[in-house]
Amino acid sequence: MAMVQPNGSFLRGLVGLMSVPARDIPRELSTLLAPHLAHSALIILTADAAGGQRQEVGDPAFVEGVTALDLDQIRRDAPKVEAVQRTALHIGDGLRPTLHAHARNGALLLLADPGPQDVDDLVLSTWNIVALYLQKRADEGSPRYLQHARAAAGMRMDALTELADEYSTTLESVLATLRSSRLDDTTARTRAITLASGGLVHLRTATDRARTFTEEPVTTAFARLQDDLRPITRYRDTDVQFIEPPVDGRPLPGEVAHGARAVVRGTILALTDLPDVSKVRVQWDCDGANLLMNVRDDGKGDHSESSVLLRFVRERVRALDGHIAVDATPGWGTEMAIVIPLDPPSSVIVTSAMANLSPREIQVIELLASGYRNRLIAERLGISENTVKFHVSRILRKLGAASRSEAISILYADHRG
Repeated sequence: MAMVQPNGSFLRGLVGLMSVPARDIPRELSTLLAPHLAHSALIILTADAAGGQRQEVGDPAFVEGVTALDLDQIRRDAPKVEAVQRTALHIGDGLRPTLHAHARNGALLLLADPGPQDVDDLVLSTWNIVALYLQKRADEGSPRYLQHARAAAGMRMDALTELADEYSTTLESVLATLRSSRLDDTTARTRAITLASGGLVHLRTATDRARTFTEEPVTTAFARLQDDLRPITRYRDTDVQFIEPPVDGRPLPGEVAHGARAVVRGTILALTDLPDVSKVRVQWDCDGANLLMNVRDDGKGDHSESSVLLRFVRERVRALDGHIAVDATPGWGTEMAIVIPLDPPSSVIVTSAMANLSPREIQVIELLASGYRNRLIAERLGISENTVKFHVSRILRKLGAASRSEAISILYADHRG
């Protein structure tokens, strides 16, 4: 059957959707699709900096019955990127028909109780446009967006670990009790042990799946970067070369994969607009602890520290707790070496000794505790070295410390106490 063609009203609705706040997009998208495909609820999972941002609208029984692991399984079961599937999900005591649309950037659209209309192509094309628009908004947003996602990833994994430990301890205690020789009902005990053992296995499996839900293979992340850039660079004179990362590299946390693509996309688009750049090479690698990115051009090699391009890159790399080294050689081009750690920074140290410190002073003391010197602290926080010294002197005075090392020891001593 031929694809349903969108009319003027539909296109105006799609344009209008692009101007609403992000929180209203699920409602507007549902309203836009409803005349063409009836549905009772809509859930979207975007290719977000935090590894997947979920939003929903519609039937509460459905949206509350769909778990994060359900969405993970749907993404895993997709026959290919950019596809539509009609299937059903177990919600409560029954099955609910669903339609899944998988955008080319990995974002997922889930519709509950879809009507019989054959408009799959229209739904997929619309979702591709909306998903790419959401990705673009995230890419062009403040670097604080990535910084928040990085911090949230660490807290999310800490909470997940604590949850797994708590339930594992509980179930292991049940096993120890049921194995007690004082219980003579062998059959009941054996059955209970089997059930409890199965619960432990299920919990650990769920934990592993939840972890992978926030990760992306480095090769997949790199392939998505190429897909993003291909339609943009196809009609430009610049030759963009991609050096594939190793297939056995460690998976990237969602916010690292998203942030890295945003950095490289912005860099490539800026470089391909320069008339003197005819070739750009992009290479990714992974050493197990860091994502290593290298971008090299054959331009004039005159990118100064104050250039808009370098400010863009530095802000986003800094938001991801990474480092960048720039080597610009006049007449030979510019090379950017970027290192982004795969693991989020350690949890914030919260102690009574910090009660009198300002938020900026807490940032400074945490970097001091991580071994950073004034110059690197200034670079990380986007302030001058003199301002760093000012903050350090205030920290020492507030903590009653005579030196940096003493201030750090006071924090950790208080934390341990």
